[in-house]
Amino acid sequence: MAGLSPMMAHYLETKKEYPGCLLFYRLGDFYEMFFEDAITVSRELEITLTGKECGLEERAPMCGVPHHAVETYLNRLVQKGYKVAIAEQMEDPRQAKGLVKREVIRVVTPGTITSAQALDETRNNYLMGVVYIGEAFGIAVTDISTGDFLVTQVESDRELIDEINKFTPSEIICNEAFYVSGVDIEDIKNRYQTVISSLDHHYFSDEVCRKILREHYQVGTLTGLGLDDYDMGVIAAGAVMQYMYETQKSSLSHITTITPYSTGQYMIIDTSTRRNLELLETLREKQKRGSLLWVLDRTKTAMGARMLRTYVEQPLIHKSEIIGRQNAIEELNMNYISREEIGEYLNPIYDLERLIGRISYKTANPRDLIAFKSSLEMLPHIKTLLKEFTSELLTDLYNELDPLDDIKDYIERAIIEDPPVSIREGGIIREGFHEEADKLRSAKTEGKTWLADLEAKEKEKSGIKNLKVKYNKVFGYYFEVTNSFKDLVPDYFIRKQTLANAERYTTNELKELEDIILGAEDKLFSLEYDLFCEVRDTIASKVLRIQKSARAIAGIDVLVSLSSVATRNNYVKPQINEKGIIDIKNGRHPVVEKMLRDDMFVSNDVYLDNGKNRLSIITGPNMAGKSTYMRQTALIVLMAQIGCFVPADEANIGICDRIFTRVGASDDLASGQSTFMVEMTEVANILRNATKNSLIVLDEIGRGTSTFDGLSIAWAVVEHISNQKLLGAKTLFATHYHELTELEGTMSGVNNYCIAVKEQGDDIVFLRKIIKGGADKSYGIQVAKLAGVPDTVIIRAKELLAELSDADITAKAKEIAEANGGITQRKAVPKPDEVDLQQMSLFDTVKDDDIIRELGELELGNMTPIDALNTLYRLQTKLKNRWQ
Repeated sequence: MAGLSPMMAHYLETKKEYPGCLLFYRLGDFYEMFFEDAITVSRELEITLTGKECGLEERAPMCGVPHHAVETYLNRLVQKGYKVAIAEQMEDPRQAKGLVKREVIRVVTPGTITSAQALDETRNNYLMGVVYIGEAFGIAVTDISTGDFLVTQVESDRELIDEINKFTPSEIICNEAFYVSGVDIEDIKNRYQTVISSLDHHYFSDEVCRKILREHYQVGTLTGLGLDDYDMGVIAAGAVMQYMYETQKSSLSHITTITPYSTGQYMIIDTSTRRNLELLETLREKQKRGSLLWVLDRTKTAMGARMLRTYVEQPLIHKSEIIGRQNAIEELNMNYISREEIGEYLNPIYDLERLIGRISYKTANPRDLIAFKSSLEMLPHIKTLLKEFTSELLTDLYNELDPLDDIKDYIERAIIEDPPVSIREGGIIREGFHEEADKLRSAKTEGKTWLADLEAKEKEKSGIKNLKVKYNKVFGYYFEVTNSFKDLVPDYFIRKQTLANAERYTTNELKELEDIILGAEDKLFSLEYDLFCEVRDTIASKVLRIQKSARAIAGIDVLVSLSSVATRNNYVKPQINEKGIIDIKNGRHPVVEKMLRDDMFVSNDVYLDNGKNRLSIITGPNMAGKSTYMRQTALIVLMAQIGCFVPADEANIGICDRIFTRVGASDDLASGQSTFMVEMTEVANILRNATKNSLIVLDEIGRGTSTFDGLSIAWAVVEHISNQKLLGAKTLFATHYHELTELEGTMSGVNNYCIAVKEQGDDIVFLRKIIKGGADKSYGIQVAKLAGVPDTVIIRAKELLAELSDADITAKAKEIAEANGGITQRKAVPKPDEVDLQQMSLFDTVKDDDIIRELGELELGNMTPIDALNTLYRLQTKLKNRWQ
């Protein structure tokens, strides 16, 4: 643009190179923004918008932030989803000729931010790359702050959403084809607060992606990295690697591994199940307290907290791995004192993974190195304690834990115990580490002594009693002699200035001292900076060893946490089987029992298998405990597959490939879906993706629509799930449709259970106990009374129930009479609270011919006496309902 000043022209050229980024442009002690960036930053950060002459007719909008506080402002912008390019001064303005040279040193994005202030230490901050090619997706996920890098590929958008839900990335980069893949991009942005941006097609060139991965990991082929079966994953990983190189402007030397994984390696937990089971946060408040993670997390380190979170998100499906964790926890339980001592040593350990990340990034400050050193001091003690354990997993962790004594000693020799945060102002390097630094430090601190000694020596030699060494900024150091002693000035004194009453002199020795003293501070600051960078780089060169020890510490921390939780909460070691049996004796909900007072929780048994006990229909009133019972079953299974102990007296858990839940009712207004649509969408997902090895928890299917539609859907869903040819999955099915209890005995594998209730007049008491059989009442009005609904409403509700029941029975009798030529044998009208109108309407569909045909098909010779009695009772019940 003609007329622009050279500095503004360079600003706009730099801005053009980084489209989509806010540009922080260093000017002296501030980072400045101009034009549209200034308006945006001023609005988002609520800072003053000013203007600057730029060579145009109008002043350019301008705002700025101080360089020493830039991280705070950066974090706020990045958390709002912005990308920020940092243009730094690359030379000292005092020495620059003309315009100060400036370059963009890094681009900070939601997925690449490394600031400790911006990151939650208990969870990873993931950048995800997604490439859509030929109806499938390549996925790469990295946490740039820890060096984790994972690769996979999936065949469907549902699997992709599961991976996004698992990692909840703060940023996704993708190819343009992803936008036409059918995946709801806006829903991902809104649901996960994720920034999504597409990159140019050259990022996704197969050849370029493979080349950059080979060069980064210094390998000839990708076979050694285990990537042969992940062609699309390789493209996603290569794109992510290019993106990180371009934004971070560094070698990324701390990203030392790349881990391919199959989604089939872990239990798959979809979005609804994570939410309904409240694995990581509560359903309503979105808080950790009240979640499963809250119960299990007694970790001492940030690394352990992140690993435990991963354990909860990715339960195991291989028996040997589960048992390996169990055995380690059991051994820690048996060695309580050693376990507690390990916990004491874990407590002071800082986040080694992110510290080495910042060290490799060259952003670590001196205090980071002291935190690093103090953490390393704990490692030998932990390794010594681990030596006494014999379980395979703890032995492996013992072998992986490098005490890193040499690195700890090196930092101790180099860095003082309480250094400043700044790396440019000296006061960092310990005395004795570097000879030249010691000399400069002596010059800086002992200069006054040297000057006083010189002054005393010259006084004695010259006999000038009032000789003084003085200093000013113009002349530096000098000797001042009053006129009365001017005759005694030695020949080697060199005159610098004449005053009215005195003369000022210097000497060669004073000049040497002046050079040493005045130059010492600047030289020392510069030397200490260089030495600190050397120390930091030396530590960074040991990144592989450090990351290995950091992972070992995280693993130890998680096992110690799970052991502590097990002993404190009286959990038991579950047996693990591959036969599909889930047998829990006196199981408890791990969260609810923590929320209740001691001994308040009522425990319950569960038995499910792949045969006669694969589907339990659970009836009973609201608030009685059906949802708690079903969720606790799912959580106990999940906990068992994490490898931890479970809240029960005994447990034998069959490995499940997936857990599905459909619990509660909620609108999804943002996407225009009603309660019932959300419900049916979740049911559809379950029926299409569950296998016979899955565990399904369904609560109140069909309640969001009319009575008969809902009942029909619930009935059909039960039939589909229980049918071994169609699905045959282990299922807990809670319902208010008592008609479904008739499926026991008519459908293989279906059994009735209900919540025990004690009636006291018009009131009820929930016993919270699951018993065999179906409930005969909904107790809706009694529950309303318990909830505090006014008595006038309760009384009127009872009246209406009686009227509606009588009206429906009368109409039904009339209908039957007309169907039988006006003659019917009607029994006495039952009491209102004993009738189930929906059940009567359903069984009108049963015809006499159906019953006769079923009788004819019975093979009495193959039936046991009890089977025959049960069959006779069932057919008689059908006939009775037909005649009523």
